[in-house]
Amino acid sequence: MLEFFPCTQQRLWSDLCEWETEEIKSLEAINKVLKRFIYAALAVLSLIYSITVFLVGSGTFSFIIWIFVSIFFGFLWFMEKKKLWGKVPTIIRKIFRGLVALGLAVFIICQGCILTQFFSKGDDGADYIIVLGAQMRDWGPSVVYKYRLDAAVEYLNNNPDTIVIVTGGQGANEFISEGEGGKAYLMEQGISEDRVLVEKESLDTKQNITNAFVMIEDDENTKIGIVTNNFHLFRGILLAKRYTDADITGIAAFTEYQFLPNNMVRETFGILKDIL
Repeated sequence: MLEFFPCTQQRLWSDLCEWETEEIKSLEAINKVLKRFIYAALAVLSLIYSITVFLVGSGTFSFIIWIFVSIFFGFLWFMEKKKLWGKVPTIIRKIFRGLVALGLAVFIICQGCILTQFFSKGDDGADYIIVLGAQMRDWGPSVVYKYRLDAAVEYLNNNPDTIVIVTGGQGANEFISEGEGGKAYLMEQGISEDRVLVEKESLDTKQNITNAFVMIEDDENTKIGIVTNNFHLFRGILLAKRYTDADITGIAAFTEYQFLPNNMVRETFGILKDIL
């Protein structure tokens, strides 16, 4: 009897260890299957989203970003499916994970910056507001541009002494400059022509802002509002404050939610370009 209990305890301990080992293997198997599923799902969803962005015809090639995202997750799925990670040298795996972690950290920081101005309505009493240009269609402003102009109309109606500068040159696929098209839309909404100035030479956000500043007399001692979509406002204000000491306020226009992922990712590259 004295020898029975130690043997029994040893056997129980052995069975417990064996059960825990099998449980760990089972959990690892579930984890691997789950990772493959997530990678595959993200690859497919990114590809579908890239097609959606392309079909909308935003006038940019940002849909290519989502193709690369799809390829990235497809690569992770393939490596996991074929169990190839173990064959990759440890140093390469560490470098890869480090780069992914760095990229994710930069992306999160940029998104945080964007969100600081995402819901800004602007302060009343601006001497001027500058509407950053966006694509003109044959039938009028694109959806993105229309939201910017509508935000400007609302502000102008609430601030009758404010002058608006609509900006933007004429792209290869536009029948009219963004500045002129923006002016026509504002006048259709009841804004008096003598309150609308047009800048029609700029080709990007930086030029939108700097060219508009040239049109403002004594821009250092004025209050200026920047009008653009919510995802774009942080960068607009960042650039504006770089080129003037004027009091800058931001006025965020709406963006359709289904296109926010594309615009937020694309804006990350814009912020990095302007900072670096």
